[in-house]
Amino acid sequence: MNSTNTSDSIGSKNYFVNFNQDSTSLEVGCRTGYRLYSLSNVEELDQIYSNGCEDCCIVERLFSSSLVAVVCLTSPRKLKVCHFKKGTEICNYSYSNTILAVKLNRSRLVVCLEESLHIHNIRDMKVLHTIRDTPPNPQGLCALTVNSGDCYLAYPGSSTIGEVQIFDAINLHAKTMIHAHDSPLAALAFSPNGQRIATASEKGTVIRVFSTTDASKLYEFRRGMKRCVAISCLAFAPCGQFLGCSSNTETVHVFKLEEPKDSPRRSMDEASWMGYLTNYLPSQVTDVFNQGRAFAIAHLHFSGVRSVISIAVIQQQLRLLVATEDGFLYVYNIDPNEGGDLMLAHTHKLDGMPTDVRVKGTDKPDGAHSAPQPIEGAWRPWTQGYIVY
Repeated sequence: MNSTNTSDSIGSKNYFVNFNQDSTSLEVGCRTGYRLYSLSNVEELDQIYSNGCEDCCIVERLFSSSLVAVVCLTSPRKLKVCHFKKGTEICNYSYSNTILAVKLNRSRLVVCLEESLHIHNIRDMKVLHTIRDTPPNPQGLCALTVNSGDCYLAYPGSSTIGEVQIFDAINLHAKTMIHAHDSPLAALAFSPNGQRIATASEKGTVIRVFSTTDASKLYEFRRGMKRCVAISCLAFAPCGQFLGCSSNTETVHVFKLEEPKDSPRRSMDEASWMGYLTNYLPSQVTDVFNQGRAFAIAHLHFSGVRSVISIAVIQQQLRLLVATEDGFLYVYNIDPNEGGDLMLAHTHKLDGMPTDVRVKGTDKPDGAHSAPQPIEGAWRPWTQGYIVY
């Protein structure tokens, strides 16, 4: 799952937003502190905790525990690990450079700097290993498996092409290198069991899924034909069967990871047809025919706003959650059998105020909130963007 923390060009107040590992809560950081929201009920966004002391630019919660890792704008090289229910600081660590991302599971805590990664033992927070001299990674792009059994860390293996380095965070050694794209990486996400990894490049047109065991390519999906599309987040559903992708466009795509269920006769016909294409058309054209299309699409009423997404089962319904850097949470219902165009079910404001905007049975927010409005302020993060994980 990816988090986002950016500022726009008009000086509006922005938020760090991210979902915890199992999408049971949403973390929101801003210049006035951070807040945690429960996602057990999409109709009412319940605030679990609020801390209004510091300007938080990274907030990561460990599942549904009281453990929270926080980085503040005033001390961007310092990580604080806190017990938010007790209001106590467990420990803090300072690093040689700005902290760009923090990842947690039940075994490891990983701190990502531009040219190094620091792996901590989650039990005592001691540094177990440091991966130094990594390729320049100014976006802090990395991913850590939710499953601590197969505890893998992924990060760019190159700054010029889309190579993914898979690192065994338990045994502390490199596992495999995957050549995923010809262009530099833009987003990474592990499946819930850690056996697959989804990748996207800066080109933003193709999403690929690889096996973390043998680096083989399992799926390839086409997000669109546009160039210069910035992928901001990839996210698997808990079952691993669905994969979501958000970008700077007005659509969020959901792909279904399944084998084709065609009849033998149809498969033979298609094989013959694809053989013809392979022989007589350029490889770039035949590649497009082989790529899967979106199973479902959410049409947002805005574009150019960075977001982090999650696919989760909430109240026995499969949902697509879209949290944006300008402080909104959009909830869409997914029909796991039919897919198609998704209907917006609920919209919530993340500014900490008791009122929210809720919509049922419509594809747009209610009344004056037909589009998210900038929130006044001038909070300026030190970087122009995060893409994770």
